[in-house]
Amino acid sequence: MKTTLKILCALLFNIVMGAVMATAVDVHPLAGSAAMVAVGSVMSFVPSVGSALRAGVYAEIWTGELVKALREFLSGSWLDGVPDQSSIVNNDVIHLVDVGVDPDVLINNTTYPIETQKLDDGDIAINLDKFQTKATPITDDELHAITYDKMSRVKESHGNAISDAKFRKAAHALCPNENSATTPLLKTTGEVDPETGRRRLTPNDLVALKAALDKLKVPTDNRRLVLCTDHVNDLLLVSQTFREQFNIDRNTGKVGNLYGFTIYTYAACPLYTTAGKKKAVGATAEAGEFQASFAFYTPRVFKATGSTKMYYSEASTDPLNQRSLINFRHYFICLFKKQDAGAAIMSGYEAPAANKG
Repeated sequence: MKTTLKILCALLFNIVMGAVMATAVDVHPLAGSAAMVAVGSVMSFVPSVGSALRAGVYAEIWTGELVKALREFLSGSWLDGVPDQSSIVNNDVIHLVDVGVDPDVLINNTTYPIETQKLDDGDIAINLDKFQTKATPITDDELHAITYDKMSRVKESHGNAISDAKFRKAAHALCPNENSATTPLLKTTGEVDPETGRRRLTPNDLVALKAALDKLKVPTDNRRLVLCTDHVNDLLLVSQTFREQFNIDRNTGKVGNLYGFTIYTYAACPLYTTAGKKKAVGATAEAGEFQASFAFYTPRVFKATGSTKMYYSEASTDPLNQRSLINFRHYFICLFKKQDAGAAIMSGYEAPAANKG
């Protein structure tokens, strides 16, 4: 029964793929389907060639499905609406022109010709971040025993892992390394949690965050605030306005709007040391170190997606282990165009009495 089902699925696959490829080259779909079925039949009698052909087709389709899934992960998230510069990516490198200053604006000018003003441009080549999953083994014994599509399930797991890593890296990139005049890093000022020593976030702290962006002359529209889970819980305790509008979209993390920010929540925000230094991606929190929340002006940020490749080896090429291997490589980046339109707020810390002295 299982063999018959596999044959029928393979036949249907060849028919559909033949029709799609025929349509792409302006040939009648029926002719393409018939040709693909014929090729599949011939290849089935040439094991090595047939295996290679199927592996190539599978890799192409699964890669396409992964790319689609990764794109859907971005849709509606706190990265949705960030300008996408994928179209100018070349060989997983993006070239950005960093404009040093904006041109002066003349109001009610009566003097001509208008004075020229040179803008010093700098071509900056940026390598996209490379995300690679570890290879997952799938034995023939597993495929023989299970009743679901194991390969599709594995592909989905790899897509989830890559997406999670992309968001963690993007959040890290959009937080300042430390406090500076153009990259403000504020501290919370609320009550101290007696267990952790962490100062809670207050509505006044959000006002201070807004003021920091105001001081940078960041436009008041398109401001986005991504709250870590600690800070969301803090606001739920003290802010009735926040509680009343708190209706988190579990698919996107969007919470609502407050103090001119469109607010999202994210569970893997970057960590800061007690001295206010940003820790590496994936670092472990030490005593007094907590996740931070961050805000940014979406038009001053960009994201870009590069290539995606699937690596796949069939069990037929591994007679000793009789297992297939699958993993993916994907390129993506998210950065500020200029470090002058974002801020973050970390939790202040006061060591609990039990830890002092």
